[in-house]
Amino acid sequence: MDIIKTPKDSYTIMNELVLPNDTNTLNNLMGGKLLHWMDICAAIAAQKHSGKVVVTASVDSVSFSKNIHLGDVVTLEAYVSRAFNTSMEIHIVVHAENIPNGDRFKSNEAYYTFVALDRNGSPLKVPALKPETPEEIKRFDGALRRRQLRLVLAGKMKPDEATELKALFITE
Repeated sequence: MDIIKTPKDSYTIMNELVLPNDTNTLNNLMGGKLLHWMDICAAIAAQKHSGKVVVTASVDSVSFSKNIHLGDVVTLEAYVSRAFNTSMEIHIVVHAENIPNGDRFKSNEAYYTFVALDRNGSPLKVPALKPETPEEIKRFDGALRRRQLRLVLAGKMKPDEATELKALFITE
């Protein structure tokens, strides 16, 4: 019998304090440092889901919508939005908070893809995912389109094979 998990099984929350060594000359969090934290948080969620060692396969576009400043607390939340055969799409949301003034805001959101590996570096099958809430179902359904887009852009799938993507544009 195949194992089936829910997004709650992989839910990961991570907090980081922005220190001087994490900032640029404007005292804003460096983008590379945030991407590093996002990769760690997403990897933990993927490992929780798969129970295996995982590696980053791709990162969807990440835009920096609002600066995170020196002294802010960064909260990263990640969970598996869909599991495929050996890969998992991880949804991650980043909030920042200035605790003294009570300002909390969403800074970033992205999708990471991880692959589970055995000791020899060969891909391993991962448990299936059963979304439960309407939001989880929406992200689960959209994951196939996002996956096809990633594969087309990477040259691993021909555009005419991306049936889920084509369905968005073709009306009969």
